[in-house]
Amino acid sequence: MNIGLPIVVFFVLVGLFYIAAFYYDKVKGLPFLVPYPHLILKAVFTEPIFQKQLAEALGNTMLVAVVGLVIGVVIGMLWAIIMAQAKWLESALFPYAVVLLCIPILALVPLIGSLFGYEFKSRVIVTVLFCLFPMIASTLFGLQSIDKGQRELFQLQGAGRWTMLTKLRFPAALPSIFVGLRNAAGLAVIGAVVADQFFQRGNGGLGVLISVENQRLNGAEMYAAILTASILGVLVFVLFNVLRRLAIGKWHDQN
Repeated sequence: MNIGLPIVVFFVLVGLFYIAAFYYDKVKGLPFLVPYPHLILKAVFTEPIFQKQLAEALGNTMLVAVVGLVIGVVIGMLWAIIMAQAKWLESALFPYAVVLLCIPILALVPLIGSLFGYEFKSRVIVTVLFCLFPMIASTLFGLQSIDKGQRELFQLQGAGRWTMLTKLRFPAALPSIFVGLRNAAGLAVIGAVVADQFFQRGNGGLGVLISVENQRLNGAEMYAAILTASILGVLVFVLFNVLRRLAIGKWHDQN
């Protein structure tokens, strides 16, 4: 892959960022709205107090994202496996999966807070809601995409549902499952940060830090927290892509 063009685009974006920062600083007189990029880097690398706050917030966000992702993956895969057993089960349960996709999660935030409090538990619930549908859809698609000839061969051998699932359906569904994992992992980070914006009690994460720095008009620190959350999402996405390649890459490419 040619990395030259992405590097050029990166420097162009940085240049545009400097222009916007100059405009808000010298013309608008509001430098905290769009700080200069070097001030953002300075906040990250040269301010010990903020570095400690950023590290703690990052750790808390990662904890919420991981717990929410694990729960979402387990529920999503079980949901898909149940639907894959029979058409009537899919017809009965899939509409509720679509509801999860269409429901305005942010509208549920006050209800979730009232029912479960405004700390860790509610953050995890919101994160689960964010990453649940990709796992359901991807796993179900994979389980239903098995080769017809292979399925008929297993049926001729008298294979039961459990054997079909563990020996045929699940291995064939792994590429789709990893796609769902990759997408769900990215959404888990988004869900954890969004949940922080609303549930600010307890050990706050990046969302809380962004809100606090915004209220203090610390533009550089706020952008640093936003940048950290963005980088975390990208790294998680790349990590699951690498895991997919390591786990099934060669086998999937050959087939």
